[in-house]
Amino acid sequence: MQKVSSLSELGFADDVHRALFRPIHQAAPPSPTSRRTKISVIGAGNVGMAIAQTILTQDLTDELALVDAKPDKLRGEMLDLQHAAAFLPRTRILASTDYDVTADSDLCIITAGARQIPGETRIDLLQRNLTLFKEIVPPLARHSPSALLLVVSNPVDVLTYIAWKLSGFPPNRVIGSGTNLDSSRFRFLLADHLEVNAQDVQAYMVGEHGDSSVALWSSISVGGVPVLGQLASDDNKAAVVMEQGVLERIRKAVVDSAYEVIRLKGYTSWAIGYSVASLARSLLRDQHRIHPISLLAAGFYGIPSDRKVFLSLPAQLGRSGVLTVANVHLTDEEAARLRHSAATLWELQQKLDV
Repeated sequence: MQKVSSLSELGFADDVHRALFRPIHQAAPPSPTSRRTKISVIGAGNVGMAIAQTILTQDLTDELALVDAKPDKLRGEMLDLQHAAAFLPRTRILASTDYDVTADSDLCIITAGARQIPGETRIDLLQRNLTLFKEIVPPLARHSPSALLLVVSNPVDVLTYIAWKLSGFPPNRVIGSGTNLDSSRFRFLLADHLEVNAQDVQAYMVGEHGDSSVALWSSISVGGVPVLGQLASDDNKAAVVMEQGVLERIRKAVVDSAYEVIRLKGYTSWAIGYSVASLARSLLRDQHRIHPISLLAAGFYGIPSDRKVFLSLPAQLGRSGVLTVANVHLTDEEAARLRHSAATLWELQQKLDV
């Protein structure tokens, strides 16, 4: 199918530009170090378009390419965004059903994925998504061999592993959105409970994205003050036990919150849009910020080095992808839960033909 791009292809752009503007004299050539940033979003559904819209409003890229299997919806989404050009930073927006539109991307964000149907097992869903990813990932890797891959589709951990295997990329350049959003929900609920600003709360959810995610109670701090550590230093065991009970209810609320949003509006979109945009900013602007994202976790926190599983750990992100994994202190119970999460994912992966 013909690529859908812009009106400049009609051929009048150069003539009109010459009529409207006068050239300056003795202009220096463009800086050899100047470059344009390009992000591609695969999947123009609710999640993909929320991510695209947030990326545009936050001025994170010079060029945005959209890919979807439905040409009419894709063109409609592209036009809708292009019509907002007067209200947005200058960004070139492209769309196509062909993956060549993604060529030379700096970051490819995959949101496309099959949804679980009633009565379908988790492994059946994974097999369908594996088939879909075999159509998506190889052409992305071929057209943008130096890109970073960011997987948002669920189940995100196993699909990130699949994307890594299919792309042939080094593991630092393939990540999943993981528990970045879970951790944001966690911080919001903790801040609400403690009556503080969420930006002053440091707290992580790690492990598998979903019901078995692990809340790192021992590392929760507010304004640099460790919450449980402060209670323990006051020698108030009853307060510690009570607060741990409250924190467990908050963890469960984090897990249930996505289901509640889906029950109420049918899908989640805005929060994941902001979450992924924050990851894109940290990656492309080389910010070295810490995010809990799905990465190759073999060898970390007691996970066997021969088990190539992806799950969420707090990691430092930059222009080359995952830079380092934060050495966060885990209690014995937290480490055991994390290893259990890794074992569950490993068992799932053994049933896939990647």
